[in-house]
Amino acid sequence: MVDYKILVKGSNFKFVEGTIGFANLVLVESTDGLILFDTGHYNNRGILINALQGAGLAPDDISAVVLSHLHYDHSVNVDLFPKAHVYLSQREWDYAESPNPKDLFIPWKIRELLGEYQVTLIDDDRDIAKGVHFFQTPGHTPGSSALALETKQGTVVLAGDAIKYPKEMLLKRPDMAFDSEENGRKSITKIMEMADIIVPGHFGELCRCEQQFIWEEDSVLQLVAR
Repeated sequence: MVDYKILVKGSNFKFVEGTIGFANLVLVESTDGLILFDTGHYNNRGILINALQGAGLAPDDISAVVLSHLHYDHSVNVDLFPKAHVYLSQREWDYAESPNPKDLFIPWKIRELLGEYQVTLIDDDRDIAKGVHFFQTPGHTPGSSALALETKQGTVVLAGDAIKYPKEMLLKRPDMAFDSEENGRKSITKIMEMADIIVPGHFGELCRCEQQFIWEEDSVLQLVAR
């Protein structure tokens, strides 16, 4: 069985203009090694390093990194893991070369950065470790992807921004679709049908309760004036 831990908690808080952009960064423990799902960006760089240290780990202990997509809040800190094997969808790699003109979230020269790493580009759905299934979830971006984990709690889906927060799941409609809304709807439905627990891109865990998903943990953002 696979185990997982949310190292850095995401949030769906935003400003009137702009976003805080904290994504859930999840450590996956498999018999094939430690996998990090998404790496975050500079604003939570220190939080990620501290969380790894709190788990008794260093960046070099991570054997693989899976990037759900290439938006800055999910991918920039990949440079912390030079020894890790990086998994990414082929379609997202292609998309980053010429993104939707309305998509302002692809980091500058992210493809050049990733070119320095051992990257596997995936164009299908497949197991990347025992009990860890990589699958495509287009909608938010054309190459968005997720992980399905076989755990003691059932099937846990690390959804990335295919489901960012409960609103999208309740409406079965993506809030921000740089691919297509129809693809986003299909990806949301697919995740909901397969998952016992969903870890969204920017919210706490959502647990299946009969025919619906609920959450029990409050979403908290601590701000300090300095």
